[in-house]
Parts: sequence; structure tokens; C-alpha cells
Amino acid sequence: MLIKPDGVKRGLVGEIIRRLEMKGFRIVRLKMLQLTRECAEKLYDVHKGKSFYEELVKFMTSGPVVALLIEGEEAIDVVRTMIGPTDGRKAPPGTIRGDFSTSILENIVHAADSEERAQYEASIVFNPDCSLNENPW
Repeated sequence: MLIKPDGVKRGLVGEIIRRLEMKGFRIVRLKMLQLTRECAEKLYDVHKGKSFYEELVKFMTSGPVVALLIEGEEAIDVVRTMIGPTDGRKAPPGTIRGDFSTSILENIVHAADSEERAQYEASIVFNPDCSLNENPW
């Protein structure tokens, strides 16, 4: 899971972690970083060629993000339910996006949709080469 630049900027990191822990998940890795363009492109490779791809990459490299590796029963499905639909304007109240998102782009969080994708994305965001530097802020 990633807390996107808007979530970090708005001071929602603690609230998001609180919700995950209250649900019973265990955070096994946690890292704040600023993604390089190359890593953001890898992270969102499934959207390459789509009209919003460039704007998404620019947004994801605009400030620090917080990467979390989470463990727990049915973690992927439960976390995706907790975050709500991509468009926060349509996300139900009580979901992270429903409670905090301001747009489809600035939607606070990103979460993998499968175990394979989670492993791929973790290999990107926890790679030391993916951060502009250790403490960009």
C-alpha cells in the first residue's frame, strides 16, 4: 500500500495506519520516500498509454509517499474494501477515499489488487534506488 503525496501532505499518514491496525493488520515494513520518475512509471506500468498516465506519474513524484507492507488474513481484498473505489467522489463514507479523497487523481492511497502485484510493487518501492534520496523533505 502507498499513501500518496496528497495523503502525506494533508497529514493523514497516522489516521490511515490507525485504521489498518484497528482492523487487525500487521505492518511489516514502512518507508517514506520520494519516488523517482522511473520507479513511478514501473509502479503504474499497467496504465501506460492511457490518457491519465502522465498526470499520474507527475503526481506520484510530486512529493513524499509512505510505502507499507501489510500482513493479515485476506489483506488484499480487505484493504481494497477499506480504501474504496478509485474515484473518491463516489467512494462510500467510512472508506479511506470516501472520507478523505478530493478527486480521482488525489485519492490518498494506492493498494495492489493481487498477491503477485503486491510483490511486484513492493520490489519497486522498497528498492533504495527508487527514492530521489533518503530524506527528500
